[in-house]
Order: sequence, then structure tokens, then C-alpha cells
Amino acid sequence: MDSTTRQPSVLFVYYSHTGQSLRVCDAMTEVLRGRGCAVTHAGIEFTDPRYLERFSVFPFPQVYRDLLGMAPPQLRRKTGQIRIPEAAQSGDYDLVVFGSPTWFFTTNMPLRSYLKSSEARTVLAGKPFAAYVVCRRYWSVNLKEVTKLGSAQGGTFLDGTKFRFEGGQIRSLLSLISYFGKGKMQERYLGVKIPPTNLKPDFADEARAFANRLADSLNP
Repeated sequence: MDSTTRQPSVLFVYYSHTGQSLRVCDAMTEVLRGRGCAVTHAGIEFTDPRYLERFSVFPFPQVYRDLLGMAPPQLRRKTGQIRIPEAAQSGDYDLVVFGSPTWFFTTNMPLRSYLKSSEARTVLAGKPFAAYVVCRRYWSVNLKEVTKLGSAQGGTFLDGTKFRFEGGQIRSLLSLISYFGKGKMQERYLGVKIPPTNLKPDFADEARAFANRLADSLNP
């Protein structure tokens, strides 16, 4: 890159309780920086006192209560208290990328809370944004919600993708519950053989390909 050329700036805003969204972010960051972009990370912190106890530790102390207890507020599209990193409160970025784990079919509460905030409106106003979702099976509702909320805050949706876990709906759910309850991979849960949870081994290749698409849009 010519020394007089300004580096395109990219902001990643994500929530990552188990680190899966962050792993995608790191893989994409490597590509974008290699393509001459200045990349900033902003991990949202979930500070809501109603849920802080369960999300302050991993694995969940009482997995069924802690995991399934999030279903009612998630299905009602509720927001909660969060801590927003300074980098995601303002800034003139060329691209904003959102990383969203899928909670009960849709966007997780921490990221939804950011996307509805005045800080998001400041960052997104007139700017392109992209999104990736991390999910077991149902990803489209999550991606559509991120797209809708980001657009409502003045951003222009550019591109989106998904990163799915292994297994069908039932077995992947059992695998996820097992992981949240034990904090490690297991071969069986409740006597049923389960697939590995979390990102598939080839996720990094997909993340790099998506990052290159985004870099192409910044450096046509």
C-alpha cells in the first residue's frame, strides 16, 4: 500500500460468551489486516443484573435453569444492560462488522441491546455494515434481525454469512446443553451419542473467504 493512502478502518462489534464469535473475528481480522485495513475489536459485555450471575461463569452452574431461562426474554426480543467499549461508542469507520451468536433462533440480547443504542446510531450513521452469525441450525432470523436493526440506525447492509455447528437439530441441542453444563466436549449426553459442538474445523477457511469479500468492497 502506498504510504499516502489511508488505511480502510474496520470495526468488529460482537458478543462472545464461549469465544466462538471471537474466533471468527480473529480469523477475519488476520485477513483484513493483511489486506491493508486498520481493524478494531469491540466485545460487548453483558452486565444486566438479572442475568449477570449466570453469565459471569462458564460452564453454567445450573444448565437447564440458566440456559432455558433465557428463552422468554429472547423470544420477546428484550434488551438488557451492557457495557459498550469506547471504540464502539463513536468513530468514523469505513465498515462495521457485527458478530452474533444465535440465542433461541434470533440475535442474542447483548448485541441486540447495542444495535438499539444511541452509540450504534452514532457509529452506523451513513456507514456500510456486514454481519456473521454463529448458530446450530436456524441462522436466518438472526441475520435478518441484525440487518433490520442496523439499517434502522442509519447503516447500509453490505453482506452477511453464517457459521454452523455440526449435527441435526436435536443432537446439536443436546451437544450444546452438554457443553454449557460441563464446559468440555463429550461423546454422549443422556445416553445419546452427540456430535462435537462449537464451530466446525473448517470455519477459519470460510471466515477468511468472507473477510476477503469485505476487503474487496473496501479496496475495489
